[in-house]
Amino acid sequence: MGDRLNGKVCIVTGAGSGIGKATAIRFAEEGARVTCVDVNADTVAATAKEIGANVFGVAADVSDPAQVRDYTDKTAERWGRLDVVFNNAGVNLPGVFHEASDEVIDRTLAVNVRGPMYGCRYAIPHMLRGGGGSLINTSSVNGLVAEPFLAIYAASKGAVIMLSKGIALDYVKQGIRCNAIAPGWVDTPINYAHAELLGGLDKVYATIDSFQPIGRPGEPREIANVALFLASDESSFVTGTVLVADGAMTAQ
Repeated sequence: MGDRLNGKVCIVTGAGSGIGKATAIRFAEEGARVTCVDVNADTVAATAKEIGANVFGVAADVSDPAQVRDYTDKTAERWGRLDVVFNNAGVNLPGVFHEASDEVIDRTLAVNVRGPMYGCRYAIPHMLRGGGGSLINTSSVNGLVAEPFLAIYAASKGAVIMLSKGIALDYVKQGIRCNAIAPGWVDTPINYAHAELLGGLDKVYATIDSFQPIGRPGEPREIANVALFLASDESSFVTGTVLVADGAMTAQ
């Protein structure tokens, strides 16, 4: 247990699994009070139970502005402040671009783009009243480079990068920082459907050094540590940037 986030109030979306779950746990380990949000009520409840104290579990869809406003306001009411929001929830619905349904396009943009927009929009008034805060949005290496079957996903993650930069500039004088994280291939369920289109997860991991030079998938806790840095006061001079954690994928 540490104290890098001691006294801070944080929201983590997509907290039912993968990077979100690892980050919610990591924030709590460092002294934060955490609101865990996920569309899946069972998994977010399990994360909250694992954390134990100083946690608030919420089942919500980040693409619904009313739900985002509700859990954001309730977090600030519950603990009297809001310091950090990690807009991490996302979907990856891969496929052949011209065959993608309107539903796939709409759902991808709703969760991956509008979700972070709403998460930031409703957090900012609380942060302004509190004198500042840290907004963190999960993008992807696919916001920087493309891969087969991911055109729509890549478009959404590119939008997250520019959203983060724009918010950073708008509020830099008011103590609110905004950054994006761009993970490479991390061992989380969000990537499994894409792996099937590439020949299966076993094949992807057997050949991963062909596109991720470190030669292995990332672990959710490794990305959680990146989010922890951006959430903490250690990153006080970091805003408007994209922190890439991809095992050298984009270095090639």
